[in-house]
Amino acid sequence: MATNDLDKPGITSLPGESSETDETISPPARHIEPKLEHEDIAELPVSLRPTASVPDGSVTAGSPRISATETATNPLSRLQRAWNWIPPPARYDPENPPKFTVWLNMLFGFAACFTVSNLYYNQAILNKIAETFDVSFEKASSIATLMQAGYATGLLFICPLGDLFLRRPFIISLIGFTAAIWLILCLTPSFTTFSAISFLVGFTTVTPQLMLPLVGDLAPPERRASSLAIVVSGLSLGVLVARILSGILANFTSSWRNIYWFGFGVQLIVLALLYVYMPNYPSKNPDGMNYFSMLWSIGVLFVTEPLLVQASFVTFFLSAVFTSYWTTLSFLLSSPPYGYEPVIIGLFGLIGVIVILLAPVYSRLVIDKVVPLFSALIGLIFELAGVIVGTFIGSFHLAGPIVQAICIDVGSQFAQIANRANIYGIQPLARNRVNTAYMIVAFSGQLTGTAVGNRLFAAGGWVYSGSCSIAFIGAAIILCVVRGPRETGWVGWSGGWAIRRDDLPRKDQDTIHTS
Repeated sequence: MATNDLDKPGITSLPGESSETDETISPPARHIEPKLEHEDIAELPVSLRPTASVPDGSVTAGSPRISATETATNPLSRLQRAWNWIPPPARYDPENPPKFTVWLNMLFGFAACFTVSNLYYNQAILNKIAETFDVSFEKASSIATLMQAGYATGLLFICPLGDLFLRRPFIISLIGFTAAIWLILCLTPSFTTFSAISFLVGFTTVTPQLMLPLVGDLAPPERRASSLAIVVSGLSLGVLVARILSGILANFTSSWRNIYWFGFGVQLIVLALLYVYMPNYPSKNPDGMNYFSMLWSIGVLFVTEPLLVQASFVTFFLSAVFTSYWTTLSFLLSSPPYGYEPVIIGLFGLIGVIVILLAPVYSRLVIDKVVPLFSALIGLIFELAGVIVGTFIGSFHLAGPIVQAICIDVGSQFAQIANRANIYGIQPLARNRVNTAYMIVAFSGQLTGTAVGNRLFAAGGWVYSGSCSIAFIGAAIILCVVRGPRETGWVGWSGGWAIRRDDLPRKDQDTIHTS
């Protein structure tokens, strides 16, 4: 019989066949894994798709095979596997998506509180920073400015990416990177390095502004305002907590850097909690978008979305009033007839705690049940009354600035929550860009209030700066009145004057459903 190729030395028989010329039994054939094409892999469920880093050596199409030994000995591979691994509580099942629970809502509020705090730890200890680095107080105060400038830059260039990337890895990566460079602030002896890293920290500390649109996505419409209120309250509480804790730790511990070590530790806690419990929600635009087109679309929103323009400029005036008051308050209370020390002046910040804690309750009872514009008007009118009282009696009686502080906190909190609940109904696939546009205008209002308030106080005192705040609130009320809650154009009240939201079930419908 003629010898074929399989009879040559080193060539084994095909599986299931034997050669007549072989005198020995061929070894079992090696199992060959079928090669998966890219299209085949794309059709598999995510949990069944092979990856390049799993120990059994399975590979993604086009990826080099990585052996178990290489994976075990390569620290970068182990780190990549740990980073890409999703704990069971955070896994996303499109057929049974995770519910947006109160616990998850409070986790986002906690995370917002202790990430935004990064921006404010320095404000109460600038004098000690100046002593440590042997620089002037004016130069040390640039740290606060750099943090805020970095934050504004991050709002514009980082936040829009929330409409493109998966939110879980994006937010966790930002927090992890911020915590890593934050360590430099705890250790560096160089003021130049401290300043540069402060700007970079501000740039990446925008995760609360990524969480707010996410809550707008996840919360049902009938709970959107109260859910947003929990995160907004976390933001407000973070500003207060940062200022109080930094002063306490700087005064009663051995070094002002202890507040920075505290900030480092709490960021690690936030990172761990989000890593374990934040669901891996899918991207809002999985097909991808051009980054520069995304930035351009933010400007386009201002000429195509009347509701966004209305809400943003109402917030502009609210933010200006808020920062004008708190900037000029220290001048008022440190001057005759008061002459208070900085510690006493700082206690005025505690007034806002009650408002912060009550905001979710008010939002659930009122804002969730009526059109947001009505809630915003209530907040503005309440704030206007307080500013009028504070402006005209604050120069000679302490009740003035106390009443004004309460009314500004209440009015601003409620109006801003209502505005956010309103704008998150605009273009669901672009909520992060909508939020970016809104926050850019709000931040501009803060800068305006600080500059104008200081200038007017220097020119005519407390009454001058307070009168300007009255005018700002009046302008915000006019903006609310000229465009109704159901108007689709720029001006008008088409759709009616009813204050009850249209998307809530009627009482008769509720009766039918419960019977």
